[in-house]
Amino acid sequence: MGGQVVELGRVRQMWHLLEPLHAVLYYAPEVFAEAEKLGCATDVRWPGYFTWRRAPLGAVGAAVVTAAFYSFSPRMVAEYVPAGPGGADPADALAARLRGMDGTYRALFGERVDGPEIAEAAALARRAAEAADSAGRPLAAANASLPWPDAPHLVLWQAATVLREHRGDGHLAALLTARLDPVEALVSFAGIGAASAETFRSRGWSDEEWAAARERLVARGLLDAEGTATGAGRALRAEVERVTDELAAAPWRTLGPEGTARLAELLGPLWLEVLGSGLLPSENTLGIGKV
Repeated sequence: MGGQVVELGRVRQMWHLLEPLHAVLYYAPEVFAEAEKLGCATDVRWPGYFTWRRAPLGAVGAAVVTAAFYSFSPRMVAEYVPAGPGGADPADALAARLRGMDGTYRALFGERVDGPEIAEAAALARRAAEAADSAGRPLAAANASLPWPDAPHLVLWQAATVLREHRGDGHLAALLTARLDPVEALVSFAGIGAASAETFRSRGWSDEEWAAARERLVARGLLDAEGTATGAGRALRAEVERVTDELAAAPWRTLGPEGTARLAELLGPLWLEVLGSGLLPSENTLGIGKV
C-alpha cells in the first residue's frame, strides 16, 4: 500500500481519540432537541441513532440498515426503521444532525470552536478522511459523499464520522472473514470482557439467540461453557482487531507519522472534554478502552 509507515498502534489510538468526538452525536441534549423537531421519540436514544446514522444512505429501509449496521437484531432495526423508504427525510436529518453537532461542540468547547487549534485539527482530519478508500465500505462512502461544512468544528466532526465509518466497515469485513455472524460477533466480544453481556444485548437479540450463538462458539472452541473466551477465542478476536487496524491504516499512512502525531496532540484536549462531560456511557459495545 502507498503512503508512509504508520504503526498499527497509532491507527488504533486515532480511533480511540476520534470515536468520542463522533459518538457524542447519539447522547448530546442539543442533538436530542433536533431529533424531537424531526418527530423522533426521545425517551430513548435509538430513534435518533437510527435516524442520524441512516441518513447518509438515503431513504433506505430496514433490510439495508440491518445489513450495513450488522450487529443489531433485525427486529430491533424494524422497530425504529421503516421497511421501505419512510421516516424523516434524509436531507432534513442531515441538516438537523449538523445543527445538533454545532450546538454540542459549542457547548463542549466554548470559544475554542473558533480557535486555531480546532481549525488545524479539522484540516488534518479532513486530509485523512479524504484519503479513506470507500470501496466495499457503504457507510464510509455515504458519509464521504456529503458536502463538507464551512465551519472548521463541523469539518472536524464530519471527518471523524467518515473515519469511524471507514474503520467500522472494515471491521465488518474482518468479522465476516473470521466467520462471526452478527450475534456471534457480540457474544465473542463479551467473552473477552470488552463489555458486559447486558451492554451487548442492547442490540436487541433474544436470550435464546444469544444462547444459541454461545453454543456455536463453544462448539468451535472459542468459548468455554460459561461464555468466557478460550485461548483460541482470544486469539481470533485479537486477529479481528489487527485486521481492522490494517484496513483502517490507509488514511494515516497518507497523513504520515508527523501529521498523524500532530492531529493526536490536537485531539487530546477535545477528547478529554468529551469524556469529562459525562455524556458518553462508561461502557460501550465498541470495546473502547478495552481493545
